Formats: sequence, structure tokens, C-alpha cells
Amino acid sequence: MASFGDLNRVNTNVQSLDAQLSLNRVNRDLADSRMRMSTGLKINKAEDNAAGYSIATKLNSRVVGLEQALSNVGDAKSVLDITESSFDTIMDSLIEIKGLATQAANDTLGDTERGYISAQIESMGDNINQIANQTVYMDYELLNGADNSGSLTLTFQVGERAQDVISVDVSAVNVGELFAGNTTGTVNLGATSTAGGGTAAGAAITVTGATAGTQGAFSFSSTATASDYRAFIDNIDSAIDTMSSHVNNIGIAQSSLTVREETLSESISANSSAKSRILDTDFAKEQSESVKLQILQQTATSALSQANMGPQSVLGFLGQ
Repeated sequence: MASFGDLNRVNTNVQSLDAQLSLNRVNRDLADSRMRMSTGLKINKAEDNAAGYSIATKLNSRVVGLEQALSNVGDAKSVLDITESSFDTIMDSLIEIKGLATQAANDTLGDTERGYISAQIESMGDNINQIANQTVYMDYELLNGADNSGSLTLTFQVGERAQDVISVDVSAVNVGELFAGNTTGTVNLGATSTAGGGTAAGAAITVTGATAGTQGAFSFSSTATASDYRAFIDNIDSAIDTMSSHVNNIGIAQSSLTVREETLSESISANSSAKSRILDTDFAKEQSESVKLQILQQTATSALSQANMGPQSVLGFLGQ
């Protein structure tokens, strides 16, 4: 800043130095303003706003995690949609099996006709097992559980924190699991079953339980009677109830994922908005600032020009 009497000295043009300093500051601020408008970012480096930069970086990390979690939820819903579709197909097969068993339970049919029905039911049981085999997502056999029995637990990452997970148990729905439960041996489904629920001598309708190597299968004797099929109907109803429970569980899981999907979308919007307020350029404000700086640049340039002419006035003291 020029002081009193500085204009009377020629060797050091203090007024010019002050004008240069002002012009340099204006040029720096104008360059920063143009950078902010060209990138759209109010903070382009930590130097601009160290605290704001750190906060914005953390918010950006959270948004990236939330966006991936939202994608994960979509994938999880796809897995459950595939599962539900197969459940519906198996349910339709069980309902058709019940119709056939009800037909065979009528004494108007003979052994030959019941033989045709039993062959059809056995084939439909094989179809149920094939559906369980072919319901696959990313190498996961969804409907065979762990080693063809029990259930398969799927854990979905539905948030950006480690604890933000939803676990879903997808139960095995092959013939062995639906009709024999956890039994690994042979279970009688006909009218001649023993009190202990095992296989009785001469059992007419049986099913083998699912094991690590098999999914279970029906077996019908040519001696199966209407009474055997009537007992079999109760087992089919139990299998249908089991499938209904599985479908209900899938529906609950799908509902939870839908709620999480909405929550994630809202969180992404809120965090993106917070990051934007810290990081993004306000173009209306920045344009006004740029116009001001351009005017100051012109005035500073003019002031520097005048300051450089100042020493010539000292020539008057020399009689020039």
C-alpha cells in the first residue's frame, strides 16, 4: 500500500507494485471462478475448502454404496421372482396331483385305471424334481436347499454398511422334502402305514426322502386301492400347505426388499442433495462473481497503467 511521499521516488514504483498485487489477486480469483464454471464444482481441490472437501468425499462414498445396494436389491428381487415363479409351477403340479388322487380314490375305477393314474403322478413327481433342479441363479440351485434338503440361506447386502443385510431361507421343494420331510428313508403314504409313520409291509404308496444324492420319488404298487389314495390325499394337502407357507415367506421377503428399495432411493436423493450443496457450483452466483471480477480486472489493469506513468511526473522537479 503506497504511503505519503511514495510518489516522489522513482527507483521503486510502490504504486505500480500495489496495482500489480491487486491485478494478480483478481486474475487468480477470475481463474478460480472460470475453473468452477468449467467443472461445475465449487470445490475442485482440498485447498478450496478442506472441511467441505472431506465431508463431500464421505457423502459421495455413501452415495456410491447406496446406489450399489439399490442395484443389489433389484438383483435380490429377481432371485425371489424366479423362486416364486417355480413355486407357483410346483403348486399347480400338486393341485393336479390332488385331482388325480381324488379320481383314483373313487371305487368306480379298477386297478388298471389306477395304474394309469399312478404312472401320471410319478411322472409329475419327476417334473417337480426337475423344476427344483432347473431353478438356478448364478450357480445356486435355489429349490434344492443344502444337499437336496432343508433350505438355502441367501444373504442380500441391501445397504452401504456391513450390518445392512436381509437373509432369506429358500426351502427345498423336491418330492422328498414335500412328502417325507426330514426323513431320509422310505415313508408310506397309503392307508397301511404303521403308527410310527414308517413303511408297513405291503405299503401301496410310498415316497423316499431327499438325501445328499437324491431328491426323493413316489412309488405306487399295482395293489394300491381307493383307501390308499384317500390316505394319499391327506399327504398332498399337507404338501400344498407347506408350499403355501413357502410362498408366504417369499412374499414377506419381497415386501421387505420393496420397502428397502424405497428407503434406499430416498437416502440416495437426500445424500446427493447434501453433497451437491457442498460441492456443486451455483452458476447464477458464479456468473455474477465472474462479471464483477472481469470489471475489476479491467480497472486494475488501468490502474497499473496509470501507476507506471507516475514516475514521469517527477521529471518536473528536474526542470524537464
